[in-house]
Amino acid sequence: MDIRCISVDNGAGDNDLGQWDGGGLVVGLFSEGDHPLRRQLGALLGDDLDALLERRRFRGKPGECLALDRIGASPASVVLVGLGNPDHFDGAALRAAAAAGVRTANRAGARRIGLAMPVEGLEARAAASAMAEAARLGLYHDQRFRSEAEQDSQPEELALLGLATTAAEGLAEVEPICAGVELARQLVASPPNVATPAGLAEIAAELARDFDLELRLLERADCEALGMGAYLGVAQGSDLPPKFIHLIYRPASGSCRRVALVGKGLTFDSGGYNLKVAGSQIEMMKYDMGGSAAVLGAMRAIGQLRPAGIEVHAIVASCENMISGNAIRPGDVLTASNGKTIEVNNTDAEGRLTLADALVYACKLEPDAIVDLATLTGACVIALGEEIAGLWSCSDALAAGLESAAKAGGEALWRMPLRDSYKVGLKSHLADLKNTGPRPGGSITAALFLRDFVTADLPWAHLDIAGTVWSDKGRSDSPPGATGFGVRTLVGWIQAGAPA
Repeated sequence: MDIRCISVDNGAGDNDLGQWDGGGLVVGLFSEGDHPLRRQLGALLGDDLDALLERRRFRGKPGECLALDRIGASPASVVLVGLGNPDHFDGAALRAAAAAGVRTANRAGARRIGLAMPVEGLEARAAASAMAEAARLGLYHDQRFRSEAEQDSQPEELALLGLATTAAEGLAEVEPICAGVELARQLVASPPNVATPAGLAEIAAELARDFDLELRLLERADCEALGMGAYLGVAQGSDLPPKFIHLIYRPASGSCRRVALVGKGLTFDSGGYNLKVAGSQIEMMKYDMGGSAAVLGAMRAIGQLRPAGIEVHAIVASCENMISGNAIRPGDVLTASNGKTIEVNNTDAEGRLTLADALVYACKLEPDAIVDLATLTGACVIALGEEIAGLWSCSDALAAGLESAAKAGGEALWRMPLRDSYKVGLKSHLADLKNTGPRPGGSITAALFLRDFVTADLPWAHLDIAGTVWSDKGRSDSPPGATGFGVRTLVGWIQAGAPA
């Protein structure tokens, strides 16, 4: 789909909706108040707009869409999208409206779609990129595993109408970022017999070849030499060998900051001997590698964007958590690569074990900041639901940078406390610590566990994306299934210089 901007001040009167000659037109309308777009729409339709909307019971509520067929007229299809109260209209509402409107116009068969939204209060470049990303990602359709794929019906062109001349600058990053999100969605949605540890390693190798990245792949023996007992303890129950992936982006020249992105890479999680039972969504545990998918998707975008002044290391300790005669047992004690001993009191809290050694490895790179992403706890889903990811950080600057990037990218984070007194719940009578604490505050104790494997005073943030990585119902710019959550936040944070 070709995406372009049509500016308001190019002298051609293109801000007039009547000038758009494509087959479909999408217009955003507030639920109340007057706006130039509303007046232009009335002139285009040649009717009493208020009477028309009343007849069709269109109230302009957020997400409400009304498709009007205009036989023999141009454009042949007009889609009205509700924006709600203008006082509440922001970047997130813009993304949702753009995705809903373009999907509706596409279903109506429009091949060339004009999109007009009231974006006067938003920065032009940010508005253009938000609408373009929402439109492309909202039309995403994964058909890789169907025997007979449906015919591709995506529009050929999307024109963003009535924007300032600077808006086109916001489109330059849309394709790389969307491609990264789509890669993350494909990885999360892939069945576990496809997205295996070796499968993730092959994706990393493809990214290295295609985008001039460096790849270091550590096999089991390499990890043993580094003393990664926590990671290998989880991996030992599977017949599939673990793959420790280290993918590196280096800028062309000059001094630079260094950051590490660590993604949980459990390609399937049975729960181990603490087996997941009915109602625990064991059949969906292919998405337990959502953190690694976000990290690899971000590296795909970064490799194409080539940001200056920042070196990015992506780290994934990939494996399966399975049951066998060789699998870890509740009560086993593992030794991580920093020498800390861990009593395993629950084999279904395996992600933090793999992340422990991955974080130690990342710290040895001496980065300026570390961000890890993981589908870590059901407790975070209970606390924040399925639209907001939890954020824990020992650095206010790092947390603020991630929150800003998430907001700009249409992803929601909520900062959670790292309360030291809760760490008593991780106390073990045998080892340095247990891998789980009490049920209350479970997402907090999980973050506190991870902090023990990060160098003191090193800016670090943990994102628990357990609720956000998948949506059965779909979201504003994501159809049902994998969401690709985290890619836009990571890329935006790195593009902003990765403040820490």
